[in-house]
Amino acid sequence: MRLTDFWQRMERHLGSGYAESWARDQVIGALGSRTVYEALEAGEDPKFVWRAVSDVLELPARER
Repeated sequence: MRLTDFWQRMERHLGSGYAESWARDQVIGALGSRTVYEALEAGEDPKFVWRAVSDVLELPARER
């Protein structure tokens, strides 16, 4: 998954105004108790980060 795809999914599910804020503030245990931004900056695969986000958001399997 490319970063552009990742951010498009974030905006689709959280809204364009809230996605960035959520990604900066929400600490996710599956990401090593890091935020989305921290995980991506540390080099985590966007697909791995997206799976963690979709778990937190409890998205249906077809959205993962």
